[in-house]
Amino acid sequence: MPINTVSAAPGAGGSNQTLNLQDFLKILLTQLQFQDPLKPMDNEQFMAQMAQFSTLEQTQQLTNRMDQLLSIQSATQSVGLLGRTVEISSSGGNVSGQVTSLSLTNGTPTLSITQSNGQVLDGIAISQVVSVH
Repeated sequence: MPINTVSAAPGAGGSNQTLNLQDFLKILLTQLQFQDPLKPMDNEQFMAQMAQFSTLEQTQQLTNRMDQLLSIQSATQSVGLLGRTVEISSSGGNVSGQVTSLSLTNGTPTLSITQSNGQVLDGIAISQVVSVH
């Protein structure tokens, strides 16, 4: 799992870079190669660094899985809206209509709503739904 970091080097422009386990091990190996033989690296410090990196990697995996779960839950909830009358918030105020179709774009559900006057509103996000009737 890559770790997102922001470079603080001058002229780097704040570009995102990733640091993965291989990079961490290369840095650690370099530290060990160039350490002072009279003052070797403390084993406890070494193990603490490894544990911190492992914990960070597991936390990122958990976050990714939670994002996937939320995406699936959102899609599942949106299926239940088919045929229901909903009120949505839009730039022109709240609008109500019947959910007539559902589409998934990159795992994100979007609704098509048909108003009582026959006008169809496409690309409505679940987050725009204010109430369900």
